[in-house]
This record gives sequence, structure tokens and C-alpha cells, in this order.
Amino acid sequence: MSDELKNHVDAETDSEEAAGRTHFIQDIIDEDNRTGRFDGRVHTRFPPEPNGYLHIGHAKSIWLNFGLAQSYGGKYNLRFDDTNPTKEEQEYIDSIQKDVRWLGFDWEDRLFFASDYFDQLYEWAIQLIKKGKAYVDSLSADEIREYRGTLTEPGKESPYRDRSVEENLDLFERMRNGEFAEGEHVLRAKVDMTSGNINMRDPVMYRILNAPHPRTGDKWHIYPMYDWAHGQSDSIEGITHSICTLEFEDHRPLYDWFLDELGIYHPQQIEFARLNLSHTVLSKRKLIKLVKENYVRGWDDPRMPTLSGLRRRGYSPASIRNFCELLGVAKSNSTAEIGMLEYCVRQDLNATAPRVMSVLNPLKVVITNYPEGLVEQMEAVNNPEDPDAGTRTVPFSGELYIEQDDFMEDPPKKFYRLAPGREVRLRYGYFITCNEVIKDADGNVVELRCTYDPETRSGNAPDGRKVKATLHWVSAGQALDAEVRLYEQLFTVANPNDVEEGKDFTDYINPDSLQVLQGCKVEPSLNDAEPGTRYQFERLGYFCVDPDTKGDKLVFNRAVTLRDEWAKLQKAQNR
Repeated sequence: MSDELKNHVDAETDSEEAAGRTHFIQDIIDEDNRTGRFDGRVHTRFPPEPNGYLHIGHAKSIWLNFGLAQSYGGKYNLRFDDTNPTKEEQEYIDSIQKDVRWLGFDWEDRLFFASDYFDQLYEWAIQLIKKGKAYVDSLSADEIREYRGTLTEPGKESPYRDRSVEENLDLFERMRNGEFAEGEHVLRAKVDMTSGNINMRDPVMYRILNAPHPRTGDKWHIYPMYDWAHGQSDSIEGITHSICTLEFEDHRPLYDWFLDELGIYHPQQIEFARLNLSHTVLSKRKLIKLVKENYVRGWDDPRMPTLSGLRRRGYSPASIRNFCELLGVAKSNSTAEIGMLEYCVRQDLNATAPRVMSVLNPLKVVITNYPEGLVEQMEAVNNPEDPDAGTRTVPFSGELYIEQDDFMEDPPKKFYRLAPGREVRLRYGYFITCNEVIKDADGNVVELRCTYDPETRSGNAPDGRKVKATLHWVSAGQALDAEVRLYEQLFTVANPNDVEEGKDFTDYINPDSLQVLQGCKVEPSLNDAEPGTRYQFERLGYFCVDPDTKGDKLVFNRAVTLRDEWAKLQKAQNR
């Protein structure tokens, strides 16, 4: 972890401890409970639109909404805002449920859809029409936009604003029955066209969509806008605290206006800062472009910030929850360094991931004085951070593979790994010394001839001599072949949303974001590794078994690297 990141983490931790690990939303809930505003209840919800996959930004909202309810012994709902049938798919509904459960939250029997309330919303719309608080407008979409005004100029009233209640009721019913084309009419709330808040300038409540709905079929030809469905759905479900991101702060007066005009149960909307992450994009439109135009291999591509992508890459639910907790809950937007997320992944996987030995770029080692045909079973620790994880055995023989980077024929200063005439320790094995270097016709090193000291199996020499490096390895005869996919950040710049004139955010895609290695060697204990299982490849990083693993084809994704002191030294020398 960089010093800058460490300082950030320490500051976040100190501020949380100083505040007793509370934030402003907890303060609001505590005050509501003290005054009995909601009879001591805490009931939250997560209301995604089923028109895409959830991403890391949604994770914070899920963590906050569900986590708050859990901490107060309350309830939380999962509600799909399925108000636009032209963009919604069952694939997205299924993936969202899977992602929420994967994060560790269960809505029990409280799975709802906004479409469950279409009849009630329609009746309430009629109620507003009868009160003179809603009207059918026949302006075009462009005209509505023009009449709305600007941030500095008030809007002007539609010529259809003063239609009679009877005409509005008739038109609205005919809209529902499918008698009009899309765009011909909308239902608008009659609020205040001179309001300084543009959201209050007679917002659209219903638009015509002559499209069947996956849940309601052909019953409806009008569908509610989010601002109309949102607060009323909260009210129907008995939500106490409707927690939204900051972009909905200007929508809160409208949320309150609808509830007050209807005279129904009134939840409290509270806004918090959304999660923004460096070196990625979270815009649904941009994520769809990455998928549709094949910049990535799908919504679950491990380079994507989607929860399905992070899961496939090897990130754990706990690491994402810890990341959200580390960020805290704020009232102003900011961007988190992606290194902070990677730090949380390392912290969690260091404690939970079993250790195995794998060689990504194999270099053959022949131990010339090792008994021919002998295969020993070496005891290896599964996780030094978890004594209960136990041990396993790994085979050791006279022919091994080590990493190509662990050998240099003419090593520079401070390179302590294997070199001609040098002795190193093999993890859980013996001391070996390199005696001979075999090269191919092009001068590439293809094999090392070494000798071992049979007295050093314990990892120490009886005469007390020391070595400066310990290498990982796999036995050549028992090693399994594997494909390993090395992932880096998808974008080369910290903020790919900030594009130069004439460029697109896709111009900043990292051409080296994926490197596929074939012919890697892994220890035989991984023969039955299940997709989704996470491991630490010793000295290399944390890896996850990819779903492409089938039969005797093993595929691993690198979730995150380990810190590499030698790489740091090389980088410092090249400055």
C-alpha cells in the first residue's frame, strides 16, 4: 500500500473511531428513534432498475441500506423499479438478486416490484387530477423541455395546463387504454413553473409506452416515471428511511410534495455521496458501450466494475463490504483510489485464501544428485494466518519448475535469487545450488542443472549457513497445466470520464489490461479446484478459478498482486 493510501486509510480509521463509528444517517435515525417518529422502526430498501448489471457503486448503496437495517434490528426490501418495459430484461433481474445475495444480504420474503403497485399509482394519479394537481399535457417532448426554462430563467405554463378535471380524466383513461401514440400526451403534476428547482416545474408523472410489460402483459399503455413511482412505493411498503445518492437531493421536494398532496404515510428521504472509483467508469451507458462494442468480454469480464465481474476476478464479498465501510458515509462526492479497494481485497484474502504453489513462466530445474525416480511428499502450510486451515502435501522430485524471473545468469546487486554458483532455499524443500545453465540455439536459458543438500529438508542447514532467497516451485512430473489471465486496470488514466476534446472515453482503454499465459504449471492439489475458489499463489498474488475451467482445463484469474520488493527496486533504479 502506498504511503498516500496508508495515510488515507489511517485517517479514515481515526475519524471513524473518533466519531464512535457513526455517520450522519445514523444520527438522523437515532434522533427519529428518540422522538418516536416511526415508532422505533427502521425499514430501508434497495430499488434498482432491472436494465443492467450492478456495479461497485451499487454495492455501497446495498451495504448502506441493508447494513443500517441490520444494525438497528430492522427490515430491508429489494424492490425492482420496473417502470420501463422497453429496457428491462429477466437476465438483469436474476443477476441483481444473485449479486445482492453474494454480498451477504437477504431480503427474506420482501422482494417487490414497482409494477406491483401500478393499479394503486394509477388511482392516486386520478386523485391528484380530481384535486386539480395533475393534468394531461399535449406538448411534444421538445416543447416541454423548452417551456421548462433554465436554471436562471423560470418556466412558462403549458397551454394545456388548465384543462378541466373532466377532460383530464377522460384523456388519462384513454391514454391507459392505448388510444394514443407514444409522445402524444403525458400526465404532469401541477406544481410551480416558476420554482427555482427545475424538478418542481410540473414534472411528468406518466408517459405513453405502447409496449407489453414482463409482469403485467398488455394491461398498461402508460408507465409511471421514477419520481412518481419512487416515494409512493416507499409509502406502500412502510419504508422509514429512503436512502438515495446525492443526485436525488433536488428531487426530495417533489418526493415530499407527492406524499403530502396524497395525504399518505410519509417516509424520510436522505441523500449520501455515491461511490466513485478511479481508473474506471460507472455510467450505465458507458458500461453498456463497453459490452456491446466488445471492448470487454461481457458484463462479468473481470476488468469490469460490475459485481459479477469483480466476483469472477476473485474479489470477495467481505472485501467489498470492508471497502464500503472504510470509505464511510459522506455528504459530498469524492473519488476513491482503486488502490484502496485492492488493499481491502489483499487484507481479506490474506486471512482467508489457501496458499498453493504455481509457476507462471516455467524454467526447468534438474537436480543432478537427487535419487532417480524418487518422489517425496513435503508438508506445506495451507494458510499461516489461519492455524485451523491445516497442512497439505506437495510432491518433490528431481525435476522441478521455477519462475524464469527467479534466475539471472549475470545478476545485478541486490538480486538474491538463483544464479550460477549461488545457493537458495526451495519453499518446503531443500537448498539447491545452480551449477550449469542450458541454452537453446538462440541463447535462451531453457534448463538449469543444480545440486541439492539432502541435509536441509527442514529448511535450515545443519552447519548454520544462511541463504538470502526462498523460491516457490512445482514438481515437473506431477504439475498440472493451467491458463492464467493477468488483469490490470481497464483504463490508463485515473478519470476516464474527463476526456480531451475530440476523444472518447474508450480512447483511454489500457491495451495491456489482459495478458493470457498458457502452459503455466500448478501443484496437483488444484486438480479439483472449483470455479470461484480463491487462492494465494505464493509470491505471485491472489487468484481465482474461472468458470471457463472445464474437465482437465484449469483457468485462473489474477484478482490482485502481492507487493513485489524487487519490482520496486527496479522501478526506483529506472527513475
